Amino acid sequence: MSKIRGKDTKIELRLRKALYGRGLPYRLYSRKIPGHPDISCLKYRVAVFCDSEFWHGYLFEENIKKVKWNEEFWIRKIKRNIERDIEVDRKLKEMGFRVLRFWGRQIEKDLDTCVEEILKAYVKGGYKEKDPR
Repeated sequence: MSKIRGKDTKIELRLRKALYGRGLPYRLYSRKIPGHPDISCLKYRVAVFCDSEFWHGYLFEENIKKVKWNEEFWIRKIKRNIERDIEVDRKLKEMGFRVLRFWGRQIEKDLDTCVEEILKAYVKGGYKEKDPR
């Protein structure tokens, strides 16, 4: 457990590097925003979460069968993570945020699409992309 990172994971770093390359402004783990999104921009009302499949319950019913040790604990923990994600999304949307959640495998396999979705959310918030010249 001590080796599991909560911040600066590989998927977050890949996404942040791509956003930085596009010149998008962002903050990390803002305490001003419910849920402390991995990437956020208050000005454009965008919150981005990079969710790992195990901890956030990707295909939960199917994958929970793979847990062989301390099943009760892990099932309860992951179900609570799923509930918390739903609560945080609701709060952020009530505050006018566009909430984007990406699975780790999405970021790994289709980074460009993830970046484009984030850019669209920024543009809806009033961001004007700079001319690349």
